[in-house]
Amino acid sequence: MNDQPGPASDEADGGSDPAREPPTDGEDGGADRDAPDDGTLDGDAPEGDAPDGDVPEGDAPDGDAPDDGTPDVPPEIRKYERFKKMDGARYERVNEFLRDRTYITAREWAIARLCADFRTETGVEMTKIGENLPELVPFMTDTYTPQAVNQARYSFEEKVTKAGATFLYGAMSGFFTAEDLDEMMYEVTEVAKFLLEVEGVDLAVADELEAEDRISEVMREVRTSSADLRGEEVRCPECGHVHEPTED
Repeated sequence: MNDQPGPASDEADGGSDPAREPPTDGEDGGADRDAPDDGTLDGDAPEGDAPDGDVPEGDAPDGDAPDDGTPDVPPEIRKYERFKKMDGARYERVNEFLRDRTYITAREWAIARLCADFRTETGVEMTKIGENLPELVPFMTDTYTPQAVNQARYSFEEKVTKAGATFLYGAMSGFFTAEDLDEMMYEVTEVAKFLLEVEGVDLAVADELEAEDRISEVMREVRTSSADLRGEEVRCPECGHVHEPTED
């Protein structure tokens, strides 16, 4: 089987060390988001094996062993419980949902989670992840090389870093009021919680409320501290009192 990803933006050149090498082909990690949603699998079908239309649900490429409990599938793969809520989901639908709400693709989301779950004391089991990708994630339809797994993980980390810098700048710039930031954090937290629940994480209501309170408190501190850095007046988000930042 040719298990190299198809589009150029998904090609990996991880080299001989799959620990955490950036792609060396100079491709922009954000190219996945700008690619037209033309019904392709956005890199999940290997070059030369890309279907002309939709891949029937449940079909695996020639040579892939189905997850039927045979010895070809390692026990830890058969017991993997993530993404079970997405049985029958198609890659295009998952990718569309993520593109509307985040900067990551379905490919990057799935592989980043797998890399976290299959990490050992000596590193990430990228070969095991790539060879068993269709068995591990319902909406992934083909196998990946270790280099392709590494590239997807690197792309995920790069996008999270850039998104974090963008958000933090917005929070520190004074463009938003404390109320704006609270509303923004509520919206993004809801998306993040949904993705965790899809992965199989059981979120207790009390834990959710505690996390939201802690996030709101941190964002108020960020806004106050950034106003101090800019030398601007500071408005208390609780009582509305305006005071001048003090110098140390």
